Amino acid sequence: MIVGRSRLLIAFLASLMLAACARVPVESAKVSELTAIEARLRADIAMLASDDFAGRQPGTPGEDKTLAYLETRMGEVGLVSGTGDPGSYWRMPVDLIATRPLTGQLTLTQGRKSVAVPDSDAVVYTKRRRALATSGPGTGVPVVFVGYGDGSVLGDRLAGAVVVMLADPGRDTARRDALFAQRATAVVTVEPDAPALPRAPMAERVELASDERDTLAAFVTDSTLAGLLGARRWERLKAEAQAPDFAPLELNLAVAIEASAERREFSSANLVGMIPGNAPGSGAVLLLAHWDHLGECRPPIAADRICNGAVDNASGLAVMLELARRLKAGAPLERDVYVLATTAEEAGLLGARAFTKAPPLPLTSIVAGFNLDMPALAPAGSPVGYIGRGQGRLDTVILSQIALSGRVEGDTGLAASFVQRQDGWVLQQQGVPTVLLSSTYGSRDILNPFLASGYHSPGDNGAEIELGGAIEDLLLHETLIRLLADPARYPAPEAGAP
Repeated sequence: MIVGRSRLLIAFLASLMLAACARVPVESAKVSELTAIEARLRADIAMLASDDFAGRQPGTPGEDKTLAYLETRMGEVGLVSGTGDPGSYWRMPVDLIATRPLTGQLTLTQGRKSVAVPDSDAVVYTKRRRALATSGPGTGVPVVFVGYGDGSVLGDRLAGAVVVMLADPGRDTARRDALFAQRATAVVTVEPDAPALPRAPMAERVELASDERDTLAAFVTDSTLAGLLGARRWERLKAEAQAPDFAPLELNLAVAIEASAERREFSSANLVGMIPGNAPGSGAVLLLAHWDHLGECRPPIAADRICNGAVDNASGLAVMLELARRLKAGAPLERDVYVLATTAEEAGLLGARAFTKAPPLPLTSIVAGFNLDMPALAPAGSPVGYIGRGQGRLDTVILSQIALSGRVEGDTGLAASFVQRQDGWVLQQQGVPTVLLSSTYGSRDILNPFLASGYHSPGDNGAEIELGGAIEDLLLHETLIRLLADPARYPAPEAGAP
């Protein structure tokens, strides 16, 4: 292992020397070349962020126009299909489910005392069009109190039960998921009376169809349980739940939950193109940018209803297309370069998750991934934000190239705060070294004014868009990808190596 790592180190240092000799600093690029790049970027951004695309929301006519435009541009750039499916040249289908809560009622019964809990003290949420659960004495469905646990000690014995758990902020989502994985019929979370109960989202929620679970969740205030079970008994139960050896127990309580939701199922798509390399089997480099945005994001009475998403993320798509064009037009590459436009990023990085669940190439073969998200904000000369720092061997390569280009790394704290808010995070979680390099995230002075005004609003329409930093970032990516796509300059990591 030590000998193997020495060989890698020697090869890597040699690659950096070659890169230093071969680099073309941004500032030395011909003015005519930079002007042509800017013109192509502006043309793509203007089209993708136009009202005709209606904000590029998945499942709408705006998606159809977006995918058709990107398919045309991928062909013009010279890409070939990267789906691995001859029957679906550019598109990899992504099945989605959208739900919006409509009604909900929680009823609790202790002996002869029955309480239809008012909306001020209870919230109920389901993903089904209509859901009903009845449990308690005489029903054959137990009500199980798990305290601060997740019921895992019960295993299959929890199947079919209605579970009552005590809120424990930071752990509740994972605990509910664990309970539903054990086939609990419903989960009731007891929340403190203050602050207010968490409300079920009234906006539409979208998820992957493959991730859907048949869940029925309710939230109820602590005082409601105390009033029904008796304050002393309830306090005793909560105290017992804090003991390390606490075991879930059945409550002499009847719970009835009824809820309804608006639900629609639809299909969207990721687009995957590829620049085939000259050395098949030597690995691949991945470029990705999300194509979706928020669609019509304001009420019908608003003067401007469309969130066009010029910066977020028409600019990322434009940079990705131009980067792919330059890579294809330049010297041949040894490794394959995949070009991925993801759907449903705004709904929770869903397109990226779908890609990792059914990738057209082994994820282990991807030596590096580069996410392009919101590059069009910073002027030329801005520091580089490095999201995903800590990716082992990539850190050395990337930081060296930033220095060789004459640029500096930006605010590391700002960049770190966005790690889990972008598609690259999904790939990182699957072991794919993926980063986001952008001058947008290099300085709060650059990013914060946009977040306070244009972000996720009709104001992000491309009327005034800065591309100086984006062009510098694009050329930095080109240099990095040419290095990483060359097995002689960047050998693939040995099995087990970081």
